[in-house]
Amino acid sequence: MQLINVTIENNVHIISLNNGKVNAISPEVITQLNLALDDAEQQAAVVILTGQPGILSGGYDLNTMKQSPEAAMALVTAGSNLSRRMLAFVTPIIGLCSGHAIAKGAFLLLSCDYRIGCSGAFKIGLNEVAIGMTMHQAGIEIARNRIPINYLSRAVINAELFSPEAAINAGFLDQVVAPDQLMQTGLAVASQMQQLNMKAHQGTKLKERQHILTALGAAIEHDALTTKII
Repeated sequence: MQLINVTIENNVHIISLNNGKVNAISPEVITQLNLALDDAEQQAAVVILTGQPGILSGGYDLNTMKQSPEAAMALVTAGSNLSRRMLAFVTPIIGLCSGHAIAKGAFLLLSCDYRIGCSGAFKIGLNEVAIGMTMHQAGIEIARNRIPINYLSRAVINAELFSPEAAINAGFLDQVVAPDQLMQTGLAVASQMQQLNMKAHQGTKLKERQHILTALGAAIEHDALTTKII
């Protein structure tokens, strides 16, 4: 089953999540996302990651999370590795937040190089504590990398959710546009990004993110050994 859609426009690879009404992040979705990133990497293409109108993603697939502790941990590990890959990706990744972005949906935004949201009655944030989940160490490390210190406790420990406009100051988004301008704006940013020297882009990215990539790698290993999801 195809759980993502990929379209290509002027060597911009547009990856759209398409897994039900909340775009749940399942093992199959992560596998397909990695395959799409493989293709983009081979083509040296700028990536746009988006969802369906009204929703980027509501987070991990609950059926998998409830299946067993082992299945839940495997999914979280795969998701953390996906974020680490995105943070180190060879070309820019632009996140287009097409609506709500909760839990892993918000972590996907935190893993993109540039994030554009659309205005509306949408919520963006990390609700793990609110639903009885202790935040895994990899999630905390990702949050520390992108969320300003004055918002970190609010977002991670207090599980505060933000409107698209408030999500800019909270570190989840870089700008907000009208819904009908979302893709157009994303393509314009992608066009600007294509002017970068991609070797210099990735080399600088790896230097700037050396600490988070190292910390995230260690956190993923730590979580796999010690974390209880619930």
